[in-house]
Amino acid sequence: MVKFAGKQIFLMPFSFFISRRFLVSRKESGFLNIISKIAITGIAIGVATLIIALSVLSGFEKTIQDKITDFDSHIKVSSFSGTVKNYEPITSKIENLLGDYKLSLVPFASKLAIISANRRQDGINIIGIPPDTQIERLQKNIINGEFNIASSDSNILVIGKVLANKLLLKVGERVTLFALKDDQIPSPENLPNIEKFLVTGIFESGMAEYDDLYAYTNLTTAQNLFSIGQSINGYDIQLSSIEKIDSLTNLLRKNLSYPLFARSLFESHRNIFTWIELQQKPIPIILGLIIIVAVFNIIGTLLILVLEKTNAIGILKSLGANRKQVLRIFLIQGIFIGFIGIIGGNLLALLLMQIQIQFDVITVPASVYFVTQVPFDLSPFIFILVSVIALILSLGASIIPSFIAAKVNPIKSLRFD
Repeated sequence: MVKFAGKQIFLMPFSFFISRRFLVSRKESGFLNIISKIAITGIAIGVATLIIALSVLSGFEKTIQDKITDFDSHIKVSSFSGTVKNYEPITSKIENLLGDYKLSLVPFASKLAIISANRRQDGINIIGIPPDTQIERLQKNIINGEFNIASSDSNILVIGKVLANKLLLKVGERVTLFALKDDQIPSPENLPNIEKFLVTGIFESGMAEYDDLYAYTNLTTAQNLFSIGQSINGYDIQLSSIEKIDSLTNLLRKNLSYPLFARSLFESHRNIFTWIELQQKPIPIILGLIIIVAVFNIIGTLLILVLEKTNAIGILKSLGANRKQVLRIFLIQGIFIGFIGIIGGNLLALLLMQIQIQFDVITVPASVYFVTQVPFDLSPFIFILVSVIALILSLGASIIPSFIAAKVNPIKSLRFD
């Protein structure tokens, strides 16, 4: 800021001013502007691709984990013998072991059965839970009817959307369930249990495995259907902090005697989480390729600029510009190109993800990917991480052309044609 003719005038730094003239001027640099735009576009596409890839992978992991937790549990305690008799003392023992880390402890009775309706049959997993258990994580996924199993006098059933579509079922219709008695093959002396059930609710988890195979009723009804008396098949445990899941699972294993055993969420669904880990392995390769493209974009653009502006560099040096000033000129241009590309990439990624979220342009087969929609994790951390990495690379890629420009001989450059 200086005074001229009694007025305050802002003087732009020399290196920034020249850099701006090189990039913005249209009289002599039409081709250069096209190259700069191509470089910026390449960086923007690379940044957007990486942000979307990381957001999808993180979204897959979080969505699948949340969905599995909604319809399963952090820790499941089951019995090798199939049933747990006189389970009240075991309940107290588990509660003491978990302490404040226990969010909920729900005994359940669960076995496979055959469901029949509208001349169609299918196999399902019936899960019976106590009538007074109103689990919010299950209730929030109800799309039709209600999740109400408080009445132990009537046979009521809550089924998944995929199963309902298979059997052409609606809320209020009745179905027939066939279950083995004492887990024995049916015979004239050991007929299967056959019961009529009323469908009171339909849920949709977004995961085909659960929407097709799981059905819920109250604990007493399930015990009667399976002929297991007052026994249960295990416990569903929800923790207040999933970070302690491994240590608490090991604690239960050490303190619960045979035939009881405990398995964590990640052990019960190892195939799904292994699949997610497999999807994450190519990320370093993708990141590396995007880095290479971004670096060559910036280096190529600045080298073309150095060649085109060789004469101008000679004039600047003959007028007194030193190496550091010339170096800063091209560093500023490289950072500027990278910065604009990064902003464009962030906006492009956000726009494409919002379009997918709103209009579901790309559909995924639930039988393969476990979900019906592409999940995104719109985490600011992902955007910031990719942007910082790209900016550092932009600075690094600008150094080589900048050093070349700084070493230009002013006498030779003035004769350069």
